[in-house]
Amino acid sequence: MQELENAAIAAAEHSYSPYSRFRVGAALLLTNGQIVTGTNVENVSYGLTICAERSALVRAVAQFGPEIRVRAVAVVNLNDAPSPPCGACRQVLAEFMDADALVRFPGGAAGAVAAVTLPIGEILPYGFDLQLK
Repeated sequence: MQELENAAIAAAEHSYSPYSRFRVGAALLLTNGQIVTGTNVENVSYGLTICAERSALVRAVAQFGPEIRVRAVAVVNLNDAPSPPCGACRQVLAEFMDADALVRFPGGAAGAVAAVTLPIGEILPYGFDLQLK
């Protein structure tokens, strides 16, 4: 997980976040052993912003194809704030993860809970699933 966190931190350094200044990076460990990163890219029309997790996932699919599977995810931010994946990211990640695949994210400010690691099935209970897997 430390390697994933380091990769996510490096990705967060490239964040395009001139409006919120909330710089986020994500790193995915694929079942093929590859690590793929992404960062948040904001837009003046906030609804068009893409989160780091979805950015990484889109990049992974573009690079390795739609059959990819994600073994683990690390999400970090450079703002020393709690940062679990948003609901949209949880749902999109779950499409490519088994229920026991791990998601790690900052749990709080410095000195508080350093990080939380949970299976995607726990952070997205009752996620939408058409049983296509």
